[in-house]
Amino acid sequence: MRINQNEQNTFKPSLGLLDATMIVAGSMIGSGIFLVSGEIAREVGSAGWLTLMWVLAGVVTLIAALSYGELSAMFPKAGGQYVYLREAYNPFIAFLFGWTQFGVIQTGTIAAVAVAFAKYTAYLIPAVGTDNILFSIVGVNISAAQVLAIVSIIVLTYINTRGVQSGKIIQTVFTLAKLLSLFGLIVFGFLLGAHKNIWDANWAHAWIPQHIATKDAIPKPLDSPILLSGMALLGAIAISMKGSLFSSDAWNNVTFIAGEIKDPQKNIGRSLFLGTFIVTVIYVSANLMYLAVIPFHDLAFTPDDRIGVVAAINTFGSVGAIIIAVMIMVSTFGCNNGLILSGARIYYGMAQDGLFFKKAGTLNKNSVPAYALWIQCFWASFLCLTGRYGDLLSMVIFGVLIFYILTIAGIFVLRRTRPELPRPYKAFGYPVLPALYIVVAAVLALLLLRFESNYTVPGLGIILLGIPLYYLAKRKA
Repeated sequence: MRINQNEQNTFKPSLGLLDATMIVAGSMIGSGIFLVSGEIAREVGSAGWLTLMWVLAGVVTLIAALSYGELSAMFPKAGGQYVYLREAYNPFIAFLFGWTQFGVIQTGTIAAVAVAFAKYTAYLIPAVGTDNILFSIVGVNISAAQVLAIVSIIVLTYINTRGVQSGKIIQTVFTLAKLLSLFGLIVFGFLLGAHKNIWDANWAHAWIPQHIATKDAIPKPLDSPILLSGMALLGAIAISMKGSLFSSDAWNNVTFIAGEIKDPQKNIGRSLFLGTFIVTVIYVSANLMYLAVIPFHDLAFTPDDRIGVVAAINTFGSVGAIIIAVMIMVSTFGCNNGLILSGARIYYGMAQDGLFFKKAGTLNKNSVPAYALWIQCFWASFLCLTGRYGDLLSMVIFGVLIFYILTIAGIFVLRRTRPELPRPYKAFGYPVLPALYIVVAAVLALLLLRFESNYTVPGLGIILLGIPLYYLAKRKA
């Protein structure tokens, strides 16, 4: 193994089970739960199928998290998934993962979440909105929202260079705040905003899947819907699962900071289960609340898919827009802290293997990889300026699934090739549940390749671009 053998003496294991669980849950909950349900509703066209997409996403995520527990117990090292892929396969596969994380997935998510934070801040402070163009760089207009997004990334990066304790406090406080506020929105939505006639109408034909292509399609009598079946239904499921699964993504970020977690052999696995379970319950409950508060037609065609805003207004009146704006600001700020905190540890692991900038593999006086944090900050800020990060994230959806499949398949590989390694925790339901995840994820990846090829093919190209970069890094090393 190429990881620094003195890692446990340099990183400070100061994160307990609560902290690790807050990193899992906090990294998962961004703005997706307030937005994604609109697209899913248009694709599957019924309350039952909308709910099912979130339940399936939660079950699949839980299976993956429970499977990762075995790998995290075997290799409690900084870098997490990067280390698992390297140990199960080779440094080449691990590098492709790390390259994709740095190039698009981690940094692109940080950029997208930061811009979401800025957009909802503009509800309270219009001067920082996207319409306020401050200046232009080589013909590209830079808005106040983009500048605020970059400032938020810089502030969080600086805080995390001061030590993991600083990032831990922000993560725990903000995650608890958004969990409680989401729980409050759900409870008050059912108590104050729910209407029996809306609920009954939404569930009258709950299991008749229909694609809603236009706003004029939904008012058709529900007793004669345009049914989805065969490949059309599979395509709708794939597109819907894309939204719900990736609203639940980033749960694996806690594995990247294994070197800073107390008793990582036990606490990482426990935090993966607790975090994903809590978020799954909240996501499914939130969608049930939406269906009790918002007519399905309005849910499917809310302007800009701002489902959370409509639910809050229907529950709290005009002040609801302000409430939801504050909730999303808290949610996205806390989410980005977790992404920034954990992402830099991947590049630390890569640098230790000679596959990234050398200084990224060093720790500062506060025992954190400050250089890796600032490199990540620079690239994420650049993606904020380009405005293309949304397209890039869509492109790598296929690749993200591929790396999850490879990682969980690594459990089977390591059981065969390295049976002597201690396994304090073994994958729950092995071999059935890990194999089930691989099958489901592979089918979803193939469906996305078939129905979303305009994104998945270029996304695969981004991953393959890592091949020459790997050999260039090896040659330089």
